[in-house]
Amino acid sequence: MDIIGRYIFRQTATSLATILITLTLIVWMTTALRQISLVTNQGQSFWIFIKITLLAMPNLIAIVAPVALLISALHSLNRLSGDSELIVLSASGSNTWRVMKPYLLLGIIVSIFTMASNAYLAPQSMRILRDYAIKVRTDLISQVLQPGKFSSPETGLTIHIAERAANGDLLGLVIHDERDPSQIMTYLAEEGHITKQEDGRALLIMRNGHIQRQNGATKAVQIVVFDSYLFDISQFGPKEGPRDFKPRERFMEELWDPDVNDPFYKAQAGKFRSELHDRLSNPLYPILFVLIVGVYLGFPRTTRDSRMQSLFAGFAVATVLRIIGLAGVNMAAKDGNTGLMVLWGVPIAGIIITLIMIHFEIRPPSLPSFSLRLWPRAKLASRPT
Repeated sequence: MDIIGRYIFRQTATSLATILITLTLIVWMTTALRQISLVTNQGQSFWIFIKITLLAMPNLIAIVAPVALLISALHSLNRLSGDSELIVLSASGSNTWRVMKPYLLLGIIVSIFTMASNAYLAPQSMRILRDYAIKVRTDLISQVLQPGKFSSPETGLTIHIAERAANGDLLGLVIHDERDPSQIMTYLAEEGHITKQEDGRALLIMRNGHIQRQNGATKAVQIVVFDSYLFDISQFGPKEGPRDFKPRERFMEELWDPDVNDPFYKAQAGKFRSELHDRLSNPLYPILFVLIVGVYLGFPRTTRDSRMQSLFAGFAVATVLRIIGLAGVNMAAKDGNTGLMVLWGVPIAGIIITLIMIHFEIRPPSLPSFSLRLWPRAKLASRPT
């Protein structure tokens, strides 16, 4: 790459990094705000909150990177045109491909990153994220045992504590258990603490309290006083066992060669198909986006030409094509042939058409000019001579 290509590459790469970081942080903050209940309602630490939200970053970056590349390429080429640098390059004998080489290189880099994220990074992060979410939402100690809050880990069971001591002990403990209508139990204790056993069970040890037993049929109440009582709460903890991974959580090889006898695959074969082809076709869009930018802004133009209309037109065309591609993903899950034609046809046909237009210097049709003025300009009254 010559000095001009390195100059364009450096300027565009810097703009791409800035826009990518900005857009990713905006989307990440939106995601983080939806998970803020982990800290406020479920009593998780701020570090757990950060880890869960950061696990969504690989998938977010893979989605945002092509858009950031489109915006940075539009900004870079518009500035080159505004500073008359494209005119100077054209006058010196350079063709459009000399300008487009650094953009195509950036497009290939973003495509490789998108492919790597689709194949491994995003599925792995989503699996870890799902494990964290399951663990957090089924953690009775942090989710249920909140001071001053009545909580029900399951129907018929209510737990309340007045406060939590500095050493972690629970003070003013109340447990009301009416899961068995024939015998309703209410446990009241002055204090208690949770201990973990070697086999993984969690036991709540209550001290200095009593139990009210009520017969569901006769309504007779018995009161039993105790100095110490064990209550098994491990039954409300995380339930471990086999689970099916969603298509978004599968690695590329699992989508390419799934177990055809798997009942989960049989029930969602269309989603597996659309997910596989979506991941394979996604990396084509960064290359398509830079070629669209080259068609609309890659040719030298005079100051009388409207660059803003070309800029908005290029962004609009890229956006429309991407929306059609996303619609093809949903279509592929229902109608395989039509959906796959749309899913693959949009980026491939777009790349071929834009390559032909750039090679033969075919300009896109110009958009009609428009004005944002709400009322016509008033005519100046002629002054009497």
